[in-house]
Amino acid sequence: MTDAKQDEQNREFTVQRIYTKDISFETPNSPAVFQQEWKPETGVNLNTEVNKLTDTVYEVTLSVTVTTQVEEKTAYLAEVKQAGIFSINGFPEQELGPLLGAYCPNQLFPYVREAISDLIIKGSFPQMVLQPVNFDMLYAQHQQELAKKAQAESEAQH
Repeated sequence: MTDAKQDEQNREFTVQRIYTKDISFETPNSPAVFQQEWKPETGVNLNTEVNKLTDTVYEVTLSVTVTTQVEEKTAYLAEVKQAGIFSINGFPEQELGPLLGAYCPNQLFPYVREAISDLIIKGSFPQMVLQPVNFDMLYAQHQQELAKKAQAESEAQH
């Protein structure tokens, strides 16, 4: 057996736990917002954070903030931080970044989507379903931005 095939067999990816780390829902302009015509403007902000717990165990947190405004007043603000603890062993360094930055958030997203939807409905607002997110593309864009920033800093020093 080749070394590459043996390395692949020694790879381990396990979801140890998925949990809600933080949850918040605000309706700062209620009940007045319920009296207005419902023509919302919604913004969605995503963020991912990785925390190394041991050499092979990582906590990945996906934060999603949804802000909806009606006539320039905040109708609601929903924020969910969904986290997971993942065991990752035997993967080469170049594969670890995409696993933590794209694959793990992809595993957390359905939980965030459900929590956001539930919060909004319980706030007495029309259902909102978060659209699918391409975390692979977001990770690649982030890596490109980091490379450009590093290049600009390197050129500034010379």
